[in-house]
Amino acid sequence: MEEIICLDRIARVPAKDWDALAQGHPLLSHAYLDALESTHCAVARTGWQPQHLVLRRNGAVHAAMPLYAKHHSWGEYVFDHAWANAFSRYGMDYYPKLVSAIPFTPVPGPRVLGYDQNDRALILEAAKRLMKEQRYSSLHVLFPREEEHGLLEDAGLLFRSNVQFHWLNAGYRDMDAFFAALTQTKRKKLRQDRKRIHEAGVRFRWLSGSDITSEVLRFMYLCYAQTYIQHGNAPYLNIEFFERLHDRLADSLVIVLAERRDVPIAAALNIRHQDRLFGRYWGCTEHVPGLHFEACYVQGIEYSITHGIRVFEGGAQGEHKLSRGMLPVRTWSAHWIDDPVFGRAIADFLQRESLLIDEYVEDLVAHSPFRQPLPAEGFKH
Repeated sequence: MEEIICLDRIARVPAKDWDALAQGHPLLSHAYLDALESTHCAVARTGWQPQHLVLRRNGAVHAAMPLYAKHHSWGEYVFDHAWANAFSRYGMDYYPKLVSAIPFTPVPGPRVLGYDQNDRALILEAAKRLMKEQRYSSLHVLFPREEEHGLLEDAGLLFRSNVQFHWLNAGYRDMDAFFAALTQTKRKKLRQDRKRIHEAGVRFRWLSGSDITSEVLRFMYLCYAQTYIQHGNAPYLNIEFFERLHDRLADSLVIVLAERRDVPIAAALNIRHQDRLFGRYWGCTEHVPGLHFEACYVQGIEYSITHGIRVFEGGAQGEHKLSRGMLPVRTWSAHWIDDPVFGRAIADFLQRESLLIDEYVEDLVAHSPFRQPLPAEGFKH
């Protein structure tokens, strides 16, 4: 017996079945998604209504897709507000739409999960049917892996590219070796910035697993929330989410804690998966010039060198990361627009936008902070 079911929360899928499909990725794990939903961060009330698809055959889970009905475009990091405005000008509803993504998390990874290519194609077609049956305007798959592009393209989805900045470990033995690979100007600037941080009395600790106490976790949340509030926004996540994350995925968490005179003044949260480190959230309670760049990027690079991590993903946007040794990397999203007129218009827009992205990446590569070009894989995901 075969069936594809739509679930209103991830908890309805056995964790072992979901995680077997998620390939060990902590940000796609049952624990992570359930932490978002069970603490009411990613639920219908916040504009993230779970609509997860699961393919069962003879009682066993063979494929799945994390899916949400979205009533806005916040927390996606793929900006389609112009599309929504165009729909509105013609008296059409862009929201709700259907989105396959990790809520609030612009990290590339698998999106259409399954052991078999045919099963994955079945799940993707089920997502398109769900879109039509529930009259969602469109289907969007955000930050899929490049290995999924053929599947998405065969299903007729349109591709959109963007740029993030990732650091690639070229086998550096220590930070001095990394600095030596940079141009003289960039190397001098980074050394000066680090010296000023040190002279200001700031020291750093890396904390993971049981070393992250409840006090550290609450301080991390205070910093995170303050960053959002300073920008005039309410934080997406609550303290319960961070506590649940620590309970279930403590060994995947890496907190960079900045202290002055043994008093915490800043924190940056990273998540580790095998040979990759994902930079996520940051904040401070005391302003120190250069502290943001050191805590969020340079400390992440140093941690990666020390622990043999191959790639440090610095998160969405940020040309300033280039001067810290992070390189432009292509990221992708895929889109199915049901309306034929808007579908053609968006396809034309994406084609023209892609040419601009190509030029942007070429310009970034031309301003590489390194003395010698890195291998080509440094410029793609």
